[in-house]
Amino acid sequence: MMKPVAKTTAAKTNYDCFDCPGYCCSYPVIVLTKRDVTRLAKHLELDFDTTEKRYTRKDHGYKRIMRRKPDAHFARICHFFDLEERRCTIYKGRPAICREFPGTKACGYYDFLKFERVGQEDEEYISTTWHDED
Repeated sequence: MMKPVAKTTAAKTNYDCFDCPGYCCSYPVIVLTKRDVTRLAKHLELDFDTTEKRYTRKDHGYKRIMRRKPDAHFARICHFFDLEERRCTIYKGRPAICREFPGTKACGYYDFLKFERVGQEDEEYISTTWHDED
């Protein structure tokens, strides 16, 4: 099965979102606009108010941010992130901030991850060393 092609606003990118465990999806604040909630509601076939109530919350001084859920790699991650496949489940309905990320030809986390995978000689390596086992 072929991987879908990740689109970004940059003409040519130096990263592949499908080789990443979803770092940007773990950001504590994923801001949603009214237009984002409308798009998400349409994608989920729900009304605006239901979508806003179920999937957003007020926090960090913002009217709407994405709700999150527990994640083994990043502690918490976007509510719509598939934890097994490590991918977005609402890709066509995702918020503008996700569509525009990272906004450049390079992604710092992807560069770091690529470096770690070369060092570990493991193309699927995901660093979880921040969890102390002492």
